[in-house]
Amino acid sequence: MIPNLLVINGNPKPDSFCHALAREYARSAEACGAKVTLLHVGELAFEPDLRHGYDQLPPLEPDLQGLQQSLTAAQHLVIVSPLWWGSLPARLKGLLDRTLLPGFAFRYQKGKVHPDRLLAGKTARLLLTMDSPPWYYRWWLGDPIGRALGKPVLGLCGIRLSHSQHLGPVYTANDQLRASWLSKASAAAHADVRRLKQSPA
Repeated sequence: MIPNLLVINGNPKPDSFCHALAREYARSAEACGAKVTLLHVGELAFEPDLRHGYDQLPPLEPDLQGLQQSLTAAQHLVIVSPLWWGSLPARLKGLLDRTLLPGFAFRYQKGKVHPDRLLAGKTARLLLTMDSPPWYYRWWLGDPIGRALGKPVLGLCGIRLSHSQHLGPVYTANDQLRASWLSKASAAAHADVRRLKQSPA
């Protein structure tokens, strides 16, 4: 079976290092024989704001319909994102708000505390860039993106966060260090595809 992966670059800047990381991961995964869908949040046309919460859901734009289809088909999700003010970029957060909807990603059942996890069986990797040292992000800030996405978002939908990589500081990094981080993204893709090929169908 050919592994199916979805890679989302959550940095809206077209020339960001996250853009390069996402491309390198996707390229390496395809070179290993995987089918890869690569999406850049800055290129998707959608309204990120739920103006009425989940009481009045707006119709899904075509790009979000396509994202849901790609996520349904994928075995593995990769989110590449910068750390902005200790959290995700607003457009990436809006993408998750608009896409991981009741009836698609989860379903509450009367009398049950935990919802049905409609995306169960999938795994995910985070590739996070930051302008602080990774040790500061993990031990002083407490891994805010990992804690916010791991159980409350991905876990609630049934997606298991299997790996999280922290790369930084980016703003002081020279070309050699950036190249080493691109190599890490490539190695992560090789490892993910190899694991998926070895997993029982």
